[in-house]
Amino acid sequence: MVKKKAYVYLLLLVGLVTYWETGVAAASSKDQYYRSAACYNKLLSSPAQSKYRHNWLTCIEKYQTVFTDNPSGTWAAAGLYMSGKLYMELYQLSLKESDRQEAVDIFQRVVKQFPKSRYMQKAQAELNPVIRQKKKKDSSKPRFYAAKKKSPDRRTPPQETVKTGASMATIAALRYWSNPKYTRVVIDADRELAYTHRLSAKDPSSSKPQQLLIELNQSRLDKGIKKKIPINDDLLTDAHAAQNQPDAVQVMVDIKSFRTYKIFSLRNPFRIVLDVWGGGEKEAPVHRTPDPVVPKGGKVIKGALAKQLSLGVSRIVIDPGHGGRDFGASGYYKGTYEKDIVLKIALLLAQKIRQKLKAEVIMTRDRDRFLTLEERTAIANTKNADLFISIHTNASEDPRAYGIETYFLNLATDEDAILVAARENAISTKNISDLQGILNDLMQNAKINESSRLAVHIQDSMHRHLRKRYRQIHNKGVKQAPFYVLLGAQMPSVLVETSFISNSRECKRLRSPDYQDHLADSILAGIERYIKETNPTASLQRGPGTG
Repeated sequence: MVKKKAYVYLLLLVGLVTYWETGVAAASSKDQYYRSAACYNKLLSSPAQSKYRHNWLTCIEKYQTVFTDNPSGTWAAAGLYMSGKLYMELYQLSLKESDRQEAVDIFQRVVKQFPKSRYMQKAQAELNPVIRQKKKKDSSKPRFYAAKKKSPDRRTPPQETVKTGASMATIAALRYWSNPKYTRVVIDADRELAYTHRLSAKDPSSSKPQQLLIELNQSRLDKGIKKKIPINDDLLTDAHAAQNQPDAVQVMVDIKSFRTYKIFSLRNPFRIVLDVWGGGEKEAPVHRTPDPVVPKGGKVIKGALAKQLSLGVSRIVIDPGHGGRDFGASGYYKGTYEKDIVLKIALLLAQKIRQKLKAEVIMTRDRDRFLTLEERTAIANTKNADLFISIHTNASEDPRAYGIETYFLNLATDEDAILVAARENAISTKNISDLQGILNDLMQNAKINESSRLAVHIQDSMHRHLRKRYRQIHNKGVKQAPFYVLLGAQMPSVLVETSFISNSRECKRLRSPDYQDHLADSILAGIERYIKETNPTASLQRGPGTG
């Protein structure tokens, strides 16, 4: 009987050890993947480093380690696929056939070894052009292209192809936001799909408008979709969708005029975003340069001078994160949610900005309602905002994690930033690297330098302000990451992680009206310091009675 019990205990012990080792291996693979992603992101953010082959091979080796250390683990397919993706990108630089063949071999391994993984579809999408190239040297034109003879003074516009999932998708809606100089159109789908887009040639002799054509492969229109949406701003006439093929939808955007445009996709849910910009700089509304309010006595009314010295920062959009069905992060204490806390902080901040800076404040939401991430940026752009401040609370699986940090839009360069961006974007950390191409396209439109300065002032102000009143205030600093909510913003924009709602001490503070008020004060002070730095003479011109 004793021997039987000992044998049972031994089996139990072996099982526990095996379970522990499996968990450790999974955690190790996850950490290695994050380190690999950080290496890749750092490489992409540095043109100087990306010139050298050995830097690419270093990152490739890191991704391959994710697979080789735990070939049957949950992160194995991701690591193997990403090593192939980097080899293919290296081939674009090196033009070495060996690099391309290495990528093809790796993608074939992913397809064979991980048939049930989503990375199998990604790898197959990478292989499809290679297979087509073998079958046909001269690739045919896209089916929505009209074959015509080229003329020397009128070239066929280039086509860009974006590859995503290959399964049949339903196109659910067309949405848009606009002002005279900017329009954002969004195409909603119920799953990932492959799409191509091209700009039709402009024909002065024809009354037909120039069009931006977006071909959605393996897709069908939802029965209830509104197929045509009238836009009628200074840039676009309308957008309309048609089921031109049984397995393909085409979205046509009729153009009046434009300076440039960008198209990119977002996930969870999948949607395609089209940003169109008009000519010239951002139009300055009349209220930006108000006449002094001077009574008969000749004395400037209190606050009027301060309003005039806002240095172009006279309209600020405050964005309380999440809302409605999107609760955000759950707090350490039951019933505490990010969406509620950040709304309270944002409303306080808006009130303080109006009182002290005399600036106009627009809230993306002033109540508990759901907004998509792309809608928040579109509001800031279409309202011609001068600053965009998105308010959030941080969270971590480790309840000991605490501190404050401020982000601006850029490539993520460390593991923590990747985790935060993935959580706020509501995507897997595995998809962060997919955003690099989007960011590279949008960098020229983003106010990166101004955003980083604004982030520094807000972060420094929060740290100095809070540590005077509270113990254990951890300054996590200013960081950069690819946040959906900041993509395409045409003004300095930051995302503020006020504190960790998952930490018992900081969750208790976040629930406190006093702490919320202090946070709002500190963010306000950071904004004011940014304004003063932009034009130091403003603070000298403000007298004791200027508000």
